[in-house]
Amino acid sequence: MITFDAGNYDVIVVGAGHAGCEAALASARMGCKTLMVTLTLDSIGMMPCNPSIGGTGKGQLVKEVDALGGEMGINIDKTFIQSRMLNTAKGPAVHSLRAQADKFKYHTEMKKTLENEPNLEIVMDEVVDLINDGNVIKGVITRMGCKYHSKAVILATGVYLNSLIYIGEVTLNEGPNGLGYAERLTDKLVDLGLDMRRFKTGTPARIHRDSIDFSEMVPQEGDEKVTPFSFMSDDLKIDQVSCYLARTNLDTHKVIMDNINRSAMYSGKINSTGPRYCPSIEDKVVRFNDKESHQTFIEPEGLDTKEMYIQGISTSLPYEVQLQMYRSMKGLENCKIMRPAYAIEYDCLNPTQLKASLEIKVTENLFSAGQFNGTSGYEEAAAQGLMAGINAARKIQGKEPFILDRSEAYIGVLIDDLITKGTNEPYRMMTSRAEYRLYLRQDNADMRLTEKGYEIGLASQERYDRFLAKKALVEAELERLKTERVTPKEVNELLAQKGASEIKVGLSLYDFLKRPEVTYDLLEQIGKGASEEVPYDVKEQCVIMSKYEGYIDKQLKQIDQFKKLEKKKLPEDIDYSTIEGLRIEASFCLASIPRQKLNDIKPLSIGQASRISGVSPADISVLLIYLEQMRRTRGGNNE
Repeated sequence: MITFDAGNYDVIVVGAGHAGCEAALASARMGCKTLMVTLTLDSIGMMPCNPSIGGTGKGQLVKEVDALGGEMGINIDKTFIQSRMLNTAKGPAVHSLRAQADKFKYHTEMKKTLENEPNLEIVMDEVVDLINDGNVIKGVITRMGCKYHSKAVILATGVYLNSLIYIGEVTLNEGPNGLGYAERLTDKLVDLGLDMRRFKTGTPARIHRDSIDFSEMVPQEGDEKVTPFSFMSDDLKIDQVSCYLARTNLDTHKVIMDNINRSAMYSGKINSTGPRYCPSIEDKVVRFNDKESHQTFIEPEGLDTKEMYIQGISTSLPYEVQLQMYRSMKGLENCKIMRPAYAIEYDCLNPTQLKASLEIKVTENLFSAGQFNGTSGYEEAAAQGLMAGINAARKIQGKEPFILDRSEAYIGVLIDDLITKGTNEPYRMMTSRAEYRLYLRQDNADMRLTEKGYEIGLASQERYDRFLAKKALVEAELERLKTERVTPKEVNELLAQKGASEIKVGLSLYDFLKRPEVTYDLLEQIGKGASEEVPYDVKEQCVIMSKYEGYIDKQLKQIDQFKKLEKKKLPEDIDYSTIEGLRIEASFCLASIPRQKLNDIKPLSIGQASRISGVSPADISVLLIYLEQMRRTRGGNNE
């Protein structure tokens, strides 16, 4: 191949999906001259699967990306067509925002944002090799022969590395939506020493709206009051579209089982691992054969298209079987498939090879994010892209990595899980993965993270000023609630009407709010409401802080204990295979498997070491003894 020098950059981002977009914008906004290389400009911010942003555990990630100065929240607020807060029947720890997107407008708006970023250039090409000098990455080489030099490279290749589409017996070497794929880069990465693996995912069919009988389905409407994803958005009011709930039935399941051997997954064509928490309809029917039906949501892909997404029924069955399967459902008897469902297989990285900064350990200046790191989902990708972009910029600037731990953000949980535990399937964020989820709520993401985003130079002055104003309002309202009081005379009649027990003595409004039946509306009824200058999100903060004060305080104490173990730092140059000589007990405890894992992962702290699979409490005791011996030998201190 004839190559030529095509330019010099600080950061090069490979890929323009949700990870690539956040990575490129972050590095550019932090002052780095950035180049984004994508297979096609038509895939920028593309939603090849579900046309939505957010969801359980995922909405928290989007809010955190936004709080730090990322773009996903702003973009979905511009382009949503329906919004719902999920899990509202439960406590605020698991409330998760989800918005249906106009996927085409989402792509257009994100592309526009990237194009208008002063420090960012975009080119349509395929990266086929990396420029390296002794595993120090210094740029990329493209299919067009371009040699782009840089100080850091971020791989955000999504599902395009050696991607293979499966539709029954049909296999296609291409990416999602008939787009191209990258066939040469994986071999170069293996040559660099990266441990690669093969994962799969899938997506349902898209069906023409006019071929659906919605009268047989249950409408799913959006929230009357829309909660924005971005803390920079003001009240959002649009005419929201409806989604619809439908169900499979025994006829559907019979079609699937009669043709199960023609499914690419069950015929033996696909051997790679798919997402356990987002199974195909074949898996649902086989694994849960006692169920007579499975629910599906029929969701519009946008305002200017009649494509409808059939959520929950991804499959790799042949096209003609897909027609039978979908047409067996009530409301879909005459459906017309516009895009068939498919499974897609792709190359990705074993994420235990990553540092907490998302820099790849066996190289220098090579970062990665998104599905390349073994995750699933737009939101997980965006969170990683943001952090990779931040840390690539900080490394170039000679600064320490920006790391969020598990007690600070869902982003911290995500990255810590990947680098410490690894994953044997496409990783999906869930609220259950976060030990401190009552503290890591979506509503307080700005309170937790905006100041950090501002300090690292990503969150704008306008965003920071908004944060300060909100913080001041919260503090002032909390002070008012703790100062003003209610008397039995003022509230007992209202409490009785609600079937609640009366109060016997006066209470502060703050303590009064702790009662489950008490809301701001009730405070307003008795003339004790907040002033008109206090917005809804400030009231929400105050209510949560009041009602869950005891639980939050308990969680903060748990976080303090967590921090103590995280502060016990482990030197990166420890050879764990030598620690067995400390004591006979230590030799026994640190068996070969834990030692190997510790050497591979190189945990940064005792806390991280304790989360590695196979490392026992006895192993941790040995490491603590080892650290103490090191401290005494060196005469230093190790907190």
